[in-house]
Amino acid sequence: MSQREVFLQRVKQAVVEGNRAGAAPPLPERAGVGYQGGGPDPVSRFCQELAAAGGKGYVAADSDAVLHTIQSILQAHNARKILLTCGGLIDRLDLPARLRELSLEVRTTDDVQSDPREDFFSDDVGITNVHRLIAETGSVVLASKPNEPRSASLLPPVHICLADHSQLLSDLFDLFDIFAPTGSSIQSLPPSCLTLITGPSKTGDIELKLVTGVHGPGEIHVIICDG
Repeated sequence: MSQREVFLQRVKQAVVEGNRAGAAPPLPERAGVGYQGGGPDPVSRFCQELAAAGGKGYVAADSDAVLHTIQSILQAHNARKILLTCGGLIDRLDLPARLRELSLEVRTTDDVQSDPREDFFSDDVGITNVHRLIAETGSVVLASKPNEPRSASLLPPVHICLADHSQLLSDLFDLFDIFAPTGSSIQSLPPSCLTLITGPSKTGDIELKLVTGVHGPGEIHVIICDG
């Protein structure tokens, strides 16, 4: 037998032995089973934790209350140019049309045809939907999509998030529990890009001094629609 044949025989034998894997050991019990990080009142806990991180949370009883809250925030910043993502609660509330009735300069991400990275800097406020909210940490979870780009929440100096009460999760364990295991329907798999935002943008790079709003929005407002 030649050296080449000996070598190939060894490779073949190694492949055969490598395929003789035994049954996988059972997965360990998840440490977070039964853990409720958000406490008995997740809405209050979320708003409390968001405030501690420098954000502001609101609970709106219905669509009119959502619009009133948004209008108050816009007036406080003398905001005129408003950018909205598409889909979700924004579309269900017909928010672009309702804001245009207030004589504001409103556009959606579907309206933007060119590269938005420079364009979005000129907007005063960005309004987005959320994927989920995490009560325990006061965090907003965003899922990037073609009509809900990350830049819409990152580039304008003020970020307003809209969420249904049903999108509020108790803790981070619950976020990954909602995704199906590998092999299930594609609709249940995690999005390709998830972003967790806890409070406004902060940095301490310069002289170890905390500065807000350098690498992203200086303010974040989260409105939870309860109706």
